[in-house]
Amino acid sequence: MNLRDTLCIKGGRLFIGGCDTVELAEKFGTPLYVLDEQYVREVMRAYVEGLSDYGDFAVAYASKALSCIAMYKIVKSEGLWTDVVSGGEFYATQKAGIDPEHIVMHGNNKTPKELTEAVRAGVGHIVLDGFDEIERLDLICQKEGKTQKVLLRVNPLVEAHTHAAVQTAKPDSKFGVIIGDEATKAVLEIKDRKNLIFDGLHCHIGSQIFDYSAYELAVEAMVKFIASLNKEGAEVNVLNMGGGFGIYYAGDDPKFTPQRYAHTVRNLALLIEKAVKKYNIKKPFLIVEPGRSIVGEAGITLYTVGTIKEIKGIRKYVAIDGGMFENPRFALYGSVYTAINASRADKPFTQKVAICGKCCESGDMIGVDIPLQDTKVGDIVAVFSTGAYNYSMASNYNMNAVPPIVMVKDGRADYIVKPQSYEDLLRLNAIPEWIKD
Repeated sequence: MNLRDTLCIKGGRLFIGGCDTVELAEKFGTPLYVLDEQYVREVMRAYVEGLSDYGDFAVAYASKALSCIAMYKIVKSEGLWTDVVSGGEFYATQKAGIDPEHIVMHGNNKTPKELTEAVRAGVGHIVLDGFDEIERLDLICQKEGKTQKVLLRVNPLVEAHTHAAVQTAKPDSKFGVIIGDEATKAVLEIKDRKNLIFDGLHCHIGSQIFDYSAYELAVEAMVKFIASLNKEGAEVNVLNMGGGFGIYYAGDDPKFTPQRYAHTVRNLALLIEKAVKKYNIKKPFLIVEPGRSIVGEAGITLYTVGTIKEIKGIRKYVAIDGGMFENPRFALYGSVYTAINASRADKPFTQKVAICGKCCESGDMIGVDIPLQDTKVGDIVAVFSTGAYNYSMASNYNMNAVPPIVMVKDGRADYIVKPQSYEDLLRLNAIPEWIKD
């Protein structure tokens, strides 16, 4: 566990944001996502503080980690920018009052509708992912009578030592244009388009990264490439280094604090300043895009234990009222989590169990061999580090309702996403005329 002031054990129970998790479960029901507002803000501020000596920069919240209007309100109040990867995320930012100029739009296959909406709204930067998008966006801008600032996503061919599914700078990747001749060709094509304003480069080497030598290699590759573009007459004003900063999930994962994230981006900025001097180019406006590290450890999920089944000599299954419909990461990546019996939080961890869900899938697990205290039916179990890529990847598989999200701070708790009802599950159903009664 990676406990902190706002995530602690008191009186034998787990508390988050000053709230008793067992009482939260009783009041709001389970499964329940819980988000610690104070920790979210502390990490956001740490990133800003870490880059404060660099000069011109922006911290853009990678909203794919957790997208909802309340989160965007916090992003806005902390002075961060936002990156979005879909029309839906962009729509939510506008409902929250985010300045479009402070939005970076990503995606390897942005639809004409998404691009048109972004251009009309005046999105600050659209990140082009390939040659087809250059043509597509230029035609849209021409039709709309507007120009658009763009970045080119470059694949720097840097291996990030992380899960294969979240490596994004491999030679075989759907993201970006390979650094070198192909990327140079793309930049020059952008510059030839009357409606596109080439403003800089973007890269993102992967997610859940602990080996920071990968960032050193990425910075070296990107700044060297900027120098080569300058020789081609292409000025690079912006360097967006993406995100990927890891968090603690379990086991030997490093334990992070907001101060450690500040240190991480401070070192990243120093690497860029060093490389800029080496290649004798102007220092670019720097953008970083943390997401998981802002909300991941800020979130926990609460469950009620429904059944316990022990198969002697094999495994003990602790079945909770959630599962892969609200946390698919074990099924997707074999992700590992830490858990605690929130009802008996001060008791010793005496066993390893498989925490399984209620879906009709053998792979419906939160995790296997998870240390846990003695646990009984009806106990509340909390799983840590679920703030990122849980709600945002949830589904209605088996017609299960996606759980609500409750935000906590200073002993207060309230919904930021309300619970789904059965009626919500059927709201968009339709019956063709020919199969009606």
